[in-house]
Amino acid sequence: MLISALTSTSDLFLHLWQSVLPHYLLNTVLLAVYVVSLTLVFGVISAGLIVHTNIMGKKILRWLLILPLAMPAYIVAYLYTDLFDYAGPVQRALRSMFNWQSPQDYWFFDIRSLFGAACVISLVLFPYVYLLTRTAFEQQNQNLLRAGRLLGLSPKQNFIKLILPLARPALGISASLVLMETLADFATVQYFAVNTLTTAIYDTWLGYGDLPSANALASVLMLFIFAVVFVEQKARAAQSQQKSMINNQQQVIILSAGQQFSASCCCWFLAIAGFLLPFSLLLVMVFEYSTSAQFFSLLDSALNSLELALYVATIAVLIALVLVLFQRLSRDISKNLPIQISSFGYAIPGTVLAMAMLATFGPVDHSINDIAIYLQLPEPGLILSGTIFALAIALVTRFAAIANGAVSSGMKQIPANLDLAPASLGVNLKTSLAKVHLPLLKSSILGAWLLVFVETMKELPAVLLLRPFNFETLSTQVYQLISDEMLEQGALGAILIVLFGLFPIIWLNSSNAKTDKTTHTSSIANAFSSKKRPQRN
Repeated sequence: MLISALTSTSDLFLHLWQSVLPHYLLNTVLLAVYVVSLTLVFGVISAGLIVHTNIMGKKILRWLLILPLAMPAYIVAYLYTDLFDYAGPVQRALRSMFNWQSPQDYWFFDIRSLFGAACVISLVLFPYVYLLTRTAFEQQNQNLLRAGRLLGLSPKQNFIKLILPLARPALGISASLVLMETLADFATVQYFAVNTLTTAIYDTWLGYGDLPSANALASVLMLFIFAVVFVEQKARAAQSQQKSMINNQQQVIILSAGQQFSASCCCWFLAIAGFLLPFSLLLVMVFEYSTSAQFFSLLDSALNSLELALYVATIAVLIALVLVLFQRLSRDISKNLPIQISSFGYAIPGTVLAMAMLATFGPVDHSINDIAIYLQLPEPGLILSGTIFALAIALVTRFAAIANGAVSSGMKQIPANLDLAPASLGVNLKTSLAKVHLPLLKSSILGAWLLVFVETMKELPAVLLLRPFNFETLSTQVYQLISDEMLEQGALGAILIVLFGLFPIIWLNSSNAKTDKTTHTSSIANAFSSKKRPQRN
Protein backbone atom coordinates (compact mmCIF):
# COMPACT_ATOMS: atom_id res chain seq x y z
CA MET A 1 0.00 0.00 0.00
CA LEU A 2 2.79 2.38 0.94
CA ILE A 3 4.74 1.52 -2.22
CA SER A 4 1.65 2.13 -4.34
CA ALA A 5 1.20 5.51 -2.68
CA LEU A 6 4.84 6.57 -3.13
CA THR A 7 4.97 5.52 -6.79
CA SER A 8 1.65 7.13 -7.70
CA THR A 9 1.63 9.68 -10.53
CA SER A 10 -1.88 10.91 -9.76
CA ASP A 11 -2.36 14.61 -8.97
CA LEU A 12 -5.50 13.98 -6.93
CA PHE A 13 -3.67 13.49 -3.63
CA LEU A 14 -1.80 16.77 -4.11
CA HIS A 15 -5.06 18.50 -4.92
CA LEU A 16 -6.70 17.05 -1.80
CA TRP A 17 -3.72 18.08 0.31
CA GLN A 18 -3.98 21.67 -0.94
CA SER A 19 -7.76 21.87 -0.49
CA VAL A 20 -9.75 19.65 1.90
CA LEU A 21 -7.25 17.23 3.45
CA PRO A 22 -6.10 19.58 6.27
CA HIS A 23 -9.76 19.96 7.26
CA TYR A 24 -10.18 16.16 7.22
CA LEU A 25 -7.09 15.78 9.40
CA LEU A 26 -8.41 18.36 11.86
CA ASN A 27 -11.78 16.58 12.03
CA THR A 28 -10.03 13.26 12.65
CA VAL A 29 -7.94 14.70 15.49
CA LEU A 30 -10.89 16.53 17.07
CA LEU A 31 -13.12 13.46 16.86
CA ALA A 32 -10.42 11.35 18.52
CA VAL A 33 -9.88 13.91 21.30
CA TYR A 34 -13.61 14.28 21.98
CA VAL A 35 -14.29 10.54 22.03
CA VAL A 36 -11.30 9.66 24.22
CA SER A 37 -12.13 12.46 26.66
CA LEU A 38 -15.81 11.52 26.92
CA THR A 39 -15.14 7.79 27.28
CA LEU A 40 -12.59 8.44 30.02
CA VAL A 41 -15.10 10.59 31.91
CA PHE A 42 -17.96 8.08 31.45
CA GLY A 43 -15.84 5.01 32.15
CA VAL A 44 -13.89 6.29 35.16
CA ILE A 45 -16.94 7.77 36.90
CA SER A 46 -19.08 4.67 36.37
CA ALA A 47 -16.26 2.30 37.43
CA GLY A 48 -15.53 4.39 40.53
CA LEU A 49 -19.18 4.46 41.56
CA ILE A 50 -19.63 0.72 41.03
CA VAL A 51 -16.47 -0.30 42.91
CA HIS A 52 -16.08 2.31 45.65
CA THR A 53 -19.65 3.27 46.66
CA ASN A 54 -22.85 1.65 47.89
CA ILE A 55 -24.76 2.86 44.84
CA MET A 56 -28.31 1.50 44.47
CA GLY A 57 -28.71 -1.31 41.95
CA LYS A 58 -24.98 -2.02 41.85
CA LYS A 59 -25.33 -5.67 40.77
CA ILE A 60 -27.55 -5.00 37.77
CA LEU A 61 -25.68 -1.84 36.74
CA ARG A 62 -22.42 -3.79 36.83
CA TRP A 63 -23.80 -5.86 33.93
CA LEU A 64 -25.80 -3.21 32.12
CA LEU A 65 -22.81 -0.90 31.72
CA ILE A 66 -21.08 -3.57 29.61
CA LEU A 67 -23.92 -4.09 27.12
CA PRO A 68 -23.28 -1.01 24.88
CA LEU A 69 -20.34 -2.97 23.44
CA ALA A 70 -22.89 -5.09 21.56
CA MET A 71 -24.48 -2.05 19.86
CA PRO A 72 -22.91 -0.85 16.55
CA ALA A 73 -22.35 2.90 16.64
CA TYR A 74 -23.87 3.59 13.21
CA ILE A 75 -27.18 2.01 14.28
CA VAL A 76 -27.27 4.16 17.42
CA ALA A 77 -26.42 7.19 15.26
CA TYR A 78 -29.44 6.64 13.02
CA LEU A 79 -31.81 5.94 15.93
CA TYR A 80 -30.79 9.07 17.82
CA THR A 81 -30.88 11.21 14.71
CA ASP A 82 -34.41 10.00 14.03
CA LEU A 83 -35.30 10.68 17.67
CA PHE A 84 -33.67 14.10 18.22
CA ASP A 85 -33.58 15.70 14.76
CA TYR A 86 -35.75 18.71 13.91
CA ALA A 87 -38.46 16.46 12.47
CA GLY A 88 -38.10 13.90 15.26
CA PRO A 89 -40.64 13.24 18.02
CA VAL A 90 -38.65 15.04 20.77
CA GLN A 91 -38.45 18.40 18.99
CA ARG A 92 -42.00 18.07 17.67
CA ALA A 93 -43.22 17.56 21.23
CA LEU A 94 -41.24 20.59 22.46
CA ARG A 95 -42.63 22.81 19.69
CA SER A 96 -46.14 21.65 20.45
CA MET A 97 -45.70 22.13 24.21
CA PHE A 98 -44.19 25.64 24.06
CA ASN A 99 -45.83 26.78 20.80
CA TRP A 100 -42.52 27.32 19.04
CA GLN A 101 -42.87 27.92 15.33
CA SER A 102 -39.34 27.71 13.88
CA PRO A 103 -35.74 26.79 14.82
CA GLN A 104 -35.10 30.49 15.56
CA ASP A 105 -37.50 30.30 18.51
CA TYR A 106 -35.36 27.86 20.51
CA TRP A 107 -31.98 26.13 20.72
CA PHE A 108 -31.57 22.37 20.54
CA PHE A 109 -28.47 20.20 20.41
CA ASP A 110 -27.45 19.50 16.79
CA ILE A 111 -26.77 15.79 16.71
CA ARG A 112 -25.63 15.89 13.07
CA SER A 113 -22.29 17.45 13.96
CA LEU A 114 -18.75 16.51 14.89
CA PHE A 115 -19.52 16.65 18.59
CA GLY A 116 -22.77 14.75 18.05
CA ALA A 117 -20.83 11.95 16.33
CA ALA A 118 -18.34 11.95 19.21
CA CYS A 119 -21.17 11.62 21.76
CA VAL A 120 -22.75 8.68 19.92
CA ILE A 121 -19.43 6.86 19.50
CA SER A 122 -18.55 7.52 23.17
CA LEU A 123 -21.81 5.98 24.39
CA VAL A 124 -20.88 2.76 22.59
CA LEU A 125 -17.16 2.67 23.43
CA PHE A 126 -17.04 3.78 27.06
CA PRO A 127 -17.34 0.12 28.31
CA TYR A 128 -13.71 -0.34 27.18
CA VAL A 129 -12.66 2.19 29.83
CA TYR A 130 -15.26 1.05 32.35
CA LEU A 131 -14.20 -2.60 32.26
CA LEU A 132 -10.45 -2.16 32.46
CA THR A 133 -10.72 0.62 35.04
CA ARG A 134 -13.18 -1.36 37.15
CA THR A 135 -10.81 -4.33 37.14
CA ALA A 136 -7.89 -2.08 38.10
CA PHE A 137 -9.88 -0.54 40.96
CA GLU A 138 -10.90 -3.96 42.29
CA GLN A 139 -7.31 -5.25 42.27
CA GLN A 140 -5.78 -2.31 44.12
CA ASN A 141 -4.29 -2.92 47.53
CA GLN A 142 -6.76 -1.59 50.07
CA ASN A 143 -3.98 -1.02 52.61
CA LEU A 144 -2.75 1.91 50.52
CA LEU A 145 -6.20 3.45 50.47
CA ARG A 146 -6.57 3.01 54.22
CA ALA A 147 -3.17 4.65 54.68
CA GLY A 148 -4.38 7.62 52.65
CA ARG A 149 -7.40 8.02 54.91
CA LEU A 150 -5.20 7.78 58.01
CA LEU A 151 -3.07 10.60 56.59
CA GLY A 152 -6.13 12.81 56.43
CA LEU A 153 -7.16 12.45 52.79
CA SER A 154 -10.86 12.84 52.08
CA PRO A 155 -12.56 10.21 49.84
CA LYS A 156 -12.32 12.64 46.91
CA GLN A 157 -8.60 13.31 47.53
CA ASN A 158 -8.00 9.58 47.99
CA PHE A 159 -9.58 8.92 44.60
CA ILE A 160 -7.61 11.65 42.80
CA LYS A 161 -4.22 11.16 44.49
CA LEU A 162 -4.13 7.38 44.98
CA ILE A 163 -6.79 5.42 43.14
CA LEU A 164 -6.50 7.10 39.73
CA PRO A 165 -2.66 7.16 39.62
CA LEU A 166 -2.56 3.45 40.48
CA ALA A 167 -4.95 2.77 37.59
CA ARG A 168 -2.94 4.71 34.99
CA PRO A 169 -1.85 1.61 33.00
CA ALA A 170 -5.46 0.49 32.63
CA LEU A 171 -6.51 4.01 31.64
CA GLY A 172 -3.73 4.19 29.05
CA ILE A 173 -4.61 0.85 27.47
CA SER A 174 -8.34 1.53 27.41
CA ALA A 175 -7.83 5.00 25.94
CA SER A 176 -5.66 3.55 23.18
CA LEU A 177 -8.31 0.92 22.38
CA VAL A 178 -11.00 3.61 22.20
CA LEU A 179 -8.78 5.69 19.94
CA MET A 180 -8.21 2.78 17.56
CA GLU A 181 -11.93 2.05 17.37
CA THR A 182 -12.67 5.75 16.75
CA LEU A 183 -10.16 6.01 13.92
CA ALA A 184 -11.59 2.81 12.42
CA ASP A 185 -15.18 4.11 12.48
CA PHE A 186 -16.60 4.80 9.06
CA ALA A 187 -20.39 4.50 8.95
CA THR A 188 -21.16 6.83 11.87
CA VAL A 189 -19.07 9.76 10.67
CA GLN A 190 -20.26 9.30 7.10
CA TYR A 191 -23.91 9.30 8.20
CA PHE A 192 -23.33 12.52 10.16
CA ALA A 193 -21.50 14.04 7.16
CA VAL A 194 -18.31 14.49 9.22
CA ASN A 195 -15.39 14.18 6.84
CA THR A 196 -12.44 12.29 8.34
CA LEU A 197 -9.48 10.41 6.87
CA THR A 198 -11.52 7.19 6.88
CA THR A 199 -14.34 8.68 4.79
CA ALA A 200 -11.78 10.39 2.54
CA ILE A 201 -10.22 7.00 1.70
CA TYR A 202 -13.61 5.55 0.83
CA ASP A 203 -14.66 8.55 -1.28
CA THR A 204 -11.32 8.80 -3.10
CA TRP A 205 -11.42 5.21 -4.20
CA LEU A 206 -15.12 4.69 -4.96
CA GLY A 207 -16.01 8.31 -5.74
CA TYR A 208 -12.99 9.38 -7.80
CA GLY A 209 -11.87 5.88 -8.84
CA ASP A 210 -8.29 6.71 -7.84
CA LEU A 211 -6.81 3.73 -5.99
CA PRO A 212 -3.23 5.13 -5.68
CA SER A 213 -4.50 8.34 -4.03
CA ALA A 214 -6.68 6.26 -1.72
CA ASN A 215 -3.56 4.27 -0.82
CA ALA A 216 -1.77 7.53 -0.06
CA LEU A 217 -4.56 8.62 2.29
CA ALA A 218 -4.57 5.19 3.93
CA SER A 219 -0.81 5.48 4.43
CA VAL A 220 -1.25 8.86 6.15
CA LEU A 221 -3.82 7.34 8.52
CA MET A 222 -1.59 4.33 9.15
CA LEU A 223 1.40 6.50 9.99
CA PHE A 224 -0.78 8.50 12.38
CA ILE A 225 -1.84 5.27 14.12
CA PHE A 226 1.79 4.09 14.31
CA ALA A 227 2.68 7.36 16.02
CA VAL A 228 -0.20 7.06 18.51
CA VAL A 229 0.64 3.46 19.44
CA PHE A 230 4.34 4.31 19.77
CA VAL A 231 3.64 7.26 22.07
CA GLU A 232 1.21 5.18 24.15
CA GLN A 233 3.71 2.34 24.55
CA LYS A 234 6.47 4.77 25.53
CA ALA A 235 4.20 6.50 28.02
CA ARG A 236 3.45 3.18 29.74
CA ALA A 237 6.99 1.83 29.54
CA ALA A 238 8.15 3.64 32.68
CA GLN A 239 4.96 3.00 34.65
CA SER A 240 4.72 0.31 37.28
CA GLN A 241 1.59 -1.48 38.36
CA GLN A 242 1.02 -2.04 42.05
CA LYS A 243 -0.46 -5.45 42.75
CA SER A 244 -1.12 -7.31 45.92
CA MET A 245 -3.52 -9.95 47.11
CA ILE A 246 -3.31 -8.66 50.70
CA ASN A 247 -6.37 -6.96 52.15
CA ASN A 248 -8.18 -6.61 48.86
CA GLN A 249 -11.60 -6.58 50.51
CA GLN A 250 -13.33 -3.44 49.28
CA GLN A 251 -14.44 -0.81 51.78
CA VAL A 252 -17.13 1.16 50.03
CA ILE A 253 -17.99 4.80 50.64
CA ILE A 254 -21.43 5.14 52.20
CA LEU A 255 -23.43 7.71 50.22
CA SER A 256 -26.36 9.69 51.50
CA ALA A 257 -29.79 9.20 49.93
CA GLY A 258 -29.34 12.24 47.67
CA GLN A 259 -25.84 11.17 46.61
CA GLN A 260 -27.05 7.64 45.87
CA PHE A 261 -29.84 9.01 43.71
CA SER A 262 -27.43 11.23 41.74
CA ALA A 263 -24.90 8.41 41.33
CA SER A 264 -27.59 5.97 40.21
CA CYS A 265 -28.96 8.48 37.70
CA CYS A 266 -25.47 8.89 36.23
CA CYS A 267 -24.95 5.15 35.74
CA TRP A 268 -28.50 4.51 34.57
CA PHE A 269 -28.16 7.31 32.01
CA LEU A 270 -25.12 5.60 30.48
CA ALA A 271 -26.84 2.20 30.45
CA ILE A 272 -30.06 3.58 28.96
CA ALA A 273 -28.44 5.90 26.41
CA GLY A 274 -25.82 3.35 25.35
CA PHE A 275 -27.98 0.24 25.07
CA LEU A 276 -31.47 0.07 26.57
CA LEU A 277 -33.04 2.96 24.62
CA PRO A 278 -31.54 2.06 21.19
CA PHE A 279 -32.40 -1.61 21.70
CA SER A 280 -35.97 -0.72 22.69
CA LEU A 281 -36.38 1.49 19.62
CA LEU A 282 -35.17 -1.37 17.41
CA LEU A 283 -37.64 -3.76 19.04
CA VAL A 284 -40.49 -1.29 18.39
CA MET A 285 -39.45 -1.06 14.72
CA VAL A 286 -39.30 -4.85 14.43
CA PHE A 287 -42.82 -5.30 15.83
CA GLU A 288 -44.28 -2.47 13.72
CA TYR A 289 -42.58 -2.97 10.35
CA SER A 290 -41.06 -6.45 10.07
CA THR A 291 -42.70 -9.01 7.81
CA SER A 292 -41.93 -12.55 6.79
CA ALA A 293 -40.73 -11.24 3.40
CA GLN A 294 -38.14 -9.07 5.15
CA PHE A 295 -36.98 -12.04 7.17
CA PHE A 296 -36.41 -14.15 4.06
CA SER A 297 -34.65 -11.23 2.34
CA LEU A 298 -32.23 -11.12 5.28
CA LEU A 299 -31.67 -14.86 5.27
CA ASP A 300 -29.03 -14.89 2.52
CA SER A 301 -27.15 -12.03 4.16
CA ALA A 302 -27.31 -13.77 7.54
CA LEU A 303 -25.94 -16.98 6.03
CA ASN A 304 -23.11 -15.02 4.39
CA SER A 305 -22.30 -13.37 7.72
CA LEU A 306 -22.30 -16.70 9.50
CA GLU A 307 -20.08 -18.30 6.84
CA LEU A 308 -17.56 -15.46 6.94
CA ALA A 309 -17.53 -15.31 10.76
CA LEU A 310 -17.09 -19.09 10.96
CA TYR A 311 -14.02 -18.99 8.68
CA VAL A 312 -12.43 -15.98 10.37
CA ALA A 313 -13.01 -17.15 13.95
CA THR A 314 -11.68 -20.65 13.27
CA ILE A 315 -8.56 -19.47 11.42
CA ALA A 316 -7.79 -16.75 13.99
CA VAL A 317 -8.10 -19.16 16.93
CA LEU A 318 -5.93 -21.81 15.26
CA ILE A 319 -3.22 -19.23 14.56
CA ALA A 320 -3.48 -17.88 18.11
CA LEU A 321 -3.16 -21.38 19.52
CA VAL A 322 0.02 -22.03 17.51
CA LEU A 323 1.57 -18.69 18.49
CA VAL A 324 0.68 -19.04 22.19
CA LEU A 325 2.05 -22.58 22.36
CA PHE A 326 5.23 -21.45 20.62
CA GLN A 327 5.55 -18.59 23.10
CA ARG A 328 5.04 -20.97 26.02
CA LEU A 329 7.23 -23.89 24.93
CA SER A 330 9.99 -22.29 22.86
CA ARG A 331 13.34 -21.34 24.34
CA ASP A 332 14.04 -18.81 21.60
CA ILE A 333 14.80 -15.32 22.94
CA SER A 334 12.45 -13.85 20.32
CA LYS A 335 9.55 -16.15 21.18
CA ASN A 336 7.27 -13.20 22.08
CA LEU A 337 7.81 -11.43 18.75
CA PRO A 338 5.39 -13.42 16.53
CA ILE A 339 2.39 -12.91 18.81
CA GLN A 340 3.22 -9.22 19.27
CA ILE A 341 3.42 -8.67 15.52
CA SER A 342 0.20 -10.55 14.80
CA SER A 343 -1.62 -8.60 17.51
CA PHE A 344 -0.84 -5.24 15.96
CA GLY A 345 -3.52 -5.76 13.31
CA TYR A 346 -6.20 -4.58 15.71
CA ALA A 347 -4.73 -1.08 15.53
CA ILE A 348 -5.35 -0.95 11.78
CA PRO A 349 -8.76 0.39 10.68
CA GLY A 350 -10.80 -1.89 8.45
CA THR A 351 -10.70 0.65 5.63
CA VAL A 352 -6.89 0.70 5.66
CA LEU A 353 -6.76 -3.09 5.80
CA ALA A 354 -9.03 -3.26 2.77
CA MET A 355 -6.70 -0.96 0.83
CA ALA A 356 -3.70 -3.04 1.89
CA MET A 357 -5.38 -6.28 0.76
CA LEU A 358 -6.24 -4.79 -2.62
CA ALA A 359 -2.72 -3.40 -3.03
CA THR A 360 -1.33 -6.85 -2.22
CA PHE A 361 -3.66 -9.36 -3.87
CA GLY A 362 -4.67 -7.27 -6.89
CA PRO A 363 -1.21 -7.41 -8.57
CA VAL A 364 -0.91 -11.10 -7.60
CA ASP A 365 -4.23 -11.84 -9.35
CA HIS A 366 -3.08 -10.02 -12.48
CA SER A 367 0.21 -11.94 -12.45
CA ILE A 368 -1.63 -15.26 -12.15
CA ASN A 369 -3.82 -14.33 -15.12
CA ASP A 370 -0.77 -13.23 -17.16
CA ILE A 371 0.88 -16.59 -16.44
CA ALA A 372 -2.32 -18.40 -17.50
CA ILE A 373 -2.39 -16.45 -20.77
CA TYR A 374 1.29 -17.21 -21.38
CA LEU A 375 0.66 -20.92 -20.82
CA GLN A 376 -2.48 -20.72 -22.98
CA LEU A 377 -4.70 -21.74 -20.09
CA PRO A 378 -8.14 -20.32 -19.15
CA GLU A 379 -7.83 -17.16 -17.08
CA PRO A 380 -8.87 -17.86 -13.46
CA GLY A 381 -9.99 -14.26 -12.85
CA LEU A 382 -9.66 -12.42 -9.55
CA ILE A 383 -9.40 -15.53 -7.40
CA LEU A 384 -7.81 -13.67 -4.45
CA SER A 385 -9.00 -10.05 -4.43
CA GLY A 386 -12.37 -10.80 -6.03
CA THR A 387 -13.50 -13.53 -3.65
CA ILE A 388 -14.08 -14.01 0.05
CA PHE A 389 -10.38 -14.91 0.43
CA ALA A 390 -9.07 -11.33 0.72
CA LEU A 391 -11.93 -10.40 3.07
CA ALA A 392 -11.23 -13.35 5.36
CA ILE A 393 -7.49 -12.58 5.47
CA ALA A 394 -8.20 -8.92 6.29
CA LEU A 395 -10.53 -9.82 9.16
CA VAL A 396 -8.16 -12.46 10.54
CA THR A 397 -5.44 -9.82 10.54
CA ARG A 398 -7.69 -7.31 12.28
CA PHE A 399 -9.06 -9.59 14.99
CA ALA A 400 -5.99 -11.74 15.67
CA ALA A 401 -5.27 -9.63 18.78
CA ILE A 402 -8.58 -10.71 20.34
CA ALA A 403 -7.86 -14.41 19.83
CA ASN A 404 -4.24 -14.01 20.93
CA GLY A 405 -5.22 -12.20 24.11
CA ALA A 406 -7.96 -14.64 25.11
CA VAL A 407 -5.88 -17.78 24.49
CA SER A 408 -2.81 -16.21 26.10
CA SER A 409 -4.86 -15.37 29.22
CA GLY A 410 -5.87 -19.01 29.54
CA MET A 411 -2.32 -20.23 29.01
CA LYS A 412 -1.00 -17.98 31.78
CA GLN A 413 -3.29 -19.75 34.24
CA ILE A 414 -1.71 -23.14 33.49
CA PRO A 415 1.17 -23.75 35.95
CA ALA A 416 4.60 -23.96 34.30
CA ASN A 417 5.34 -27.31 35.97
CA LEU A 418 2.62 -28.92 33.85
CA ASP A 419 4.91 -28.39 30.85
CA LEU A 420 7.57 -30.59 32.45
CA ALA A 421 5.52 -33.13 34.40
CA PRO A 422 4.31 -35.14 31.34
CA ALA A 423 7.88 -35.40 30.03
CA SER A 424 9.07 -36.76 33.37
CA LEU A 425 6.46 -39.53 32.96
CA GLY A 426 7.69 -40.40 29.49
CA VAL A 427 4.88 -38.63 27.60
CA ASN A 428 5.93 -36.96 24.36
CA LEU A 429 5.11 -33.33 23.54
CA LYS A 430 2.31 -34.12 21.08
CA THR A 431 0.45 -36.26 23.60
CA SER A 432 1.07 -33.71 26.35
CA LEU A 433 -0.48 -30.93 24.28
CA ALA A 434 -3.48 -33.06 23.36
CA LYS A 435 -4.21 -34.41 26.84
CA VAL A 436 -3.00 -31.64 29.15
CA HIS A 437 -2.79 -28.19 27.57
CA LEU A 438 -5.71 -28.26 25.13
CA PRO A 439 -8.30 -29.54 27.65
CA LEU A 440 -7.20 -26.86 30.12
CA LEU A 441 -7.44 -24.23 27.36
CA LYS A 442 -10.90 -25.35 26.21
CA SER A 443 -12.75 -22.49 27.88
CA SER A 444 -10.27 -19.88 26.62
CA ILE A 445 -10.40 -21.26 23.08
CA LEU A 446 -14.21 -21.17 23.08
CA GLY A 447 -14.18 -17.61 24.45
CA ALA A 448 -11.66 -16.48 21.81
CA TRP A 449 -13.70 -18.12 19.05
CA LEU A 450 -16.92 -16.45 20.20
CA LEU A 451 -15.33 -13.01 20.47
CA VAL A 452 -13.78 -13.12 17.00
CA PHE A 453 -17.03 -14.53 15.60
CA VAL A 454 -19.05 -11.63 16.99
CA GLU A 455 -16.56 -8.95 15.92
CA THR A 456 -16.63 -10.37 12.39
CA MET A 457 -20.45 -10.26 12.37
CA LYS A 458 -20.31 -6.55 13.31
CA GLU A 459 -17.43 -5.47 11.03
CA LEU A 460 -18.49 -3.02 8.31
CA PRO A 461 -15.70 -0.96 6.61
CA ALA A 462 -13.52 -3.88 5.48
CA VAL A 463 -16.54 -5.93 4.39
CA LEU A 464 -18.01 -2.96 2.52
CA LEU A 465 -14.83 -2.49 0.47
CA LEU A 466 -13.69 -6.09 -0.03
CA ARG A 467 -16.91 -8.08 -0.41
CA PRO A 468 -17.33 -9.90 -3.75
CA PHE A 469 -20.13 -8.99 -6.13
CA ASN A 470 -23.59 -10.02 -4.92
CA PHE A 471 -22.18 -10.82 -1.47
CA GLU A 472 -24.01 -8.99 1.30
CA THR A 473 -23.69 -9.48 5.04
CA LEU A 474 -26.05 -8.34 7.78
CA SER A 475 -23.84 -5.33 8.51
CA THR A 476 -23.60 -4.17 4.88
CA GLN A 477 -27.33 -4.67 4.25
CA VAL A 478 -28.31 -2.75 7.38
CA TYR A 479 -25.82 -0.01 6.44
CA GLN A 480 -27.32 0.30 2.96
CA LEU A 481 -30.80 0.63 4.44
CA ILE A 482 -29.57 3.25 6.92
CA SER A 483 -27.97 5.20 4.07
CA ASP A 484 -31.34 5.15 2.30
CA GLU A 485 -33.14 6.30 5.50
CA MET A 486 -34.91 2.93 5.70
CA LEU A 487 -33.71 1.43 8.98
CA GLU A 488 -37.28 0.33 9.71
CA GLN A 489 -36.85 -2.22 6.91
CA GLY A 490 -33.55 -3.39 8.36
CA ALA A 491 -34.43 -3.30 12.06
CA LEU A 492 -34.65 -7.08 12.16
CA GLY A 493 -31.13 -7.38 10.77
CA ALA A 494 -29.88 -4.81 13.29
CA ILE A 495 -31.48 -6.78 16.13
CA LEU A 496 -29.73 -9.93 14.92
CA ILE A 497 -26.34 -8.13 14.92
CA VAL A 498 -26.95 -6.87 18.45
CA LEU A 499 -28.07 -10.28 19.71
CA PHE A 500 -24.99 -11.93 18.25
CA GLY A 501 -22.97 -9.39 20.23
CA LEU A 502 -24.92 -9.95 23.44
CA PHE A 503 -24.54 -13.71 23.72
CA PRO A 504 -20.75 -13.84 24.22
CA ILE A 505 -20.81 -10.82 26.55
CA ILE A 506 -23.40 -12.54 28.75
CA TRP A 507 -21.60 -15.87 28.56
CA LEU A 508 -18.18 -14.45 29.33
CA ASN A 509 -19.56 -12.43 32.24
CA SER A 510 -21.42 -15.32 33.86
CA SER A 511 -20.45 -16.42 37.32
CA ASN A 512 -18.27 -19.26 36.12
CA ALA A 513 -16.24 -17.03 33.76
CA LYS A 514 -12.81 -16.07 34.98
CA THR A 515 -11.96 -12.48 35.82
CA ASP A 516 -9.37 -11.96 33.11
CA LYS A 517 -11.76 -13.15 30.43
CA THR A 518 -14.50 -10.72 31.32
CA THR A 519 -14.87 -9.40 27.78
CA HIS A 520 -12.88 -8.94 24.62
CA THR A 521 -11.57 -5.69 26.11
CA SER A 522 -9.28 -7.55 28.50
CA SER A 523 -8.24 -9.91 25.71
CA ILE A 524 -7.13 -7.08 23.46
CA ALA A 525 -5.49 -5.34 26.39
CA ASN A 526 -3.43 -8.45 27.10
CA ALA A 527 -2.18 -8.40 23.53
CA PHE A 528 -1.18 -4.74 23.66
CA SER A 529 0.41 -4.85 27.12
CA SER A 530 2.64 -7.83 26.53
CA LYS A 531 5.69 -6.24 28.17
CA LYS A 532 6.09 -7.24 31.79
CA ARG A 533 5.77 -4.40 34.26
CA PRO A 534 7.68 -4.23 37.51
CA GLN A 535 5.52 -4.93 40.54
CA ARG A 536 5.59 -3.44 43.99
CA ASN A 537 4.27 -5.25 47.03
